[in-house]
This record gives sequence, C-alpha cells and structure tokens, in this order.
Amino acid sequence: MISNLFTFLHDTLVIAKRNLTRVWRTPQLLFFSAFQPVMFLLLFNYVFGGAVSGSTEGSSYIVFLLPGILAQTALFGSAQTGVGMAEDLGKGVVDRFLSLPISRGSIVAGRTLADACRNIIVVLIMTGVGMGLGFKFEQGILHALAAIGLVVLFGFAFSWISLTIGLAVKDSETAQVAGFVWIFPLVFASSVFVPVQTMPAWLQKFADNQPVTHVVNAVRYLSTGNADSSAVLYTLIWVIAIVAVFSPIASRLFKRAV
Repeated sequence: MISNLFTFLHDTLVIAKRNLTRVWRTPQLLFFSAFQPVMFLLLFNYVFGGAVSGSTEGSSYIVFLLPGILAQTALFGSAQTGVGMAEDLGKGVVDRFLSLPISRGSIVAGRTLADACRNIIVVLIMTGVGMGLGFKFEQGILHALAAIGLVVLFGFAFSWISLTIGLAVKDSETAQVAGFVWIFPLVFASSVFVPVQTMPAWLQKFADNQPVTHVVNAVRYLSTGNADSSAVLYTLIWVIAIVAVFSPIASRLFKRAV
C-alpha cells in the first residue's frame, strides 16, 4: 500500500511537471493569465475606487480591494483546470498517458497540482502590482505568506469543481463557458469589491455564508487585520469539504471518460 502511494505521488509530480512545461513553453498563456487580473485590479481601483471609498485617492480602496482580487484570481485560474482536461481528452493526450505504466489517479491530481503552481506565479505577480499601488502587509511576513498560501489552496480546491465540469462536458469550449457561469455569482455576490453590508438583506445572507467571502475576509485578516480571524477557519473548512466532495466525483467521471 505504501509503495502504491509513493507511485501515485511520483506519477502525480511527473504529470504536473508535464503540464507546467507546457505553460513554460507557452509564455503567452501565462502572460494573459496574469494580465486579466491586473486589468481588473487597475480598473476597479481607479474607476470604482472613488465611489466605493468616498475618496478620489485609489490608495484607500486598494487595501480593501487587493485581497478580493487575489481570491478572484485564484478562482478564475481554477476554471482553466476543466478546460485543460477537456482539451487533453479531446486531443487524445489522456489516451497516451493511459498507455504508460502510471497511476490513473495521477492524471487528474497532476492537472490540479500544476494549475495550483501556476496560480502561485499569478498571485505573486498580483501581489507585487497591488503593493506598487499602495497595499501593505501590516501583519508581518509570516501572515503574508499564510495569506498567499490560503489563496492558492482555495484555488486548488475549486480546481476539483472545474475538473468535474470538464470531465462531465468533455469539450474545452463548453467547459470554459460552464466553468465561468457559476463563478461570476460567487465573485460578485461577495465581499470582493464592496462590503457585504451595502447589499440587500436577502443577498447579504448568501454573501456572508459563501466561500469566496470567507477567503477574502481571511486574506484581509492575515494581511491587514481588518476582518474576523474566524474567516481563516471557515475557509479551511470549505477547502476540505470541496476537495472531499469533488475529488471522488472527478475521479469517477474520469474512469467513465476513459
């Protein structure tokens, strides 16, 4: 059993390396993965920042905005997991993997791990841009690293949902459309861009108890202390629950697909 576990871990790392090599050899993919969230950050900070913060100075809004944009970046990045898997299925890449003496589970696990690593790069770029706009980590370096790690872990969990969608539809274009349909309500009906208290009462109940709001508040607590520390625990619970529910479903769909 231990040998099977080591084989699975080794094969997962090999598949993850393959997917990361593809990203490295397609630099435009990484560029546009980072460009879109940077554009969101700049637009919301300078276009809507004055209206939200009540000031024409963007520096006051960036403290509120950046943790939300980091969570949004990880969430949008996770949507590519299902697209990539559907593309590999359609092009016969998965069939080639299956012809090799590797663990089948490592194919899906390697995909989610690789996308988590790509998310690290994009989140770090976003953090650098945010700091250039005036954001500061006021809780120290360890809390800053914890905030970044929590965002990446959050994106990793949602990669399993995206993977489930990609395996269910088996078409990259459909996976891309279906992947964003459920993401947008979670992002915009949350504390990413505006305080939840400004929303209608019925919407506040949803926004207060959904995972995106929890991870955003957790990052705000870890970076500036401007949130409840319990958000960190709630985020970890959501991460564990999502992986526990969707990783078996994705594995089952993968077995059916191949």
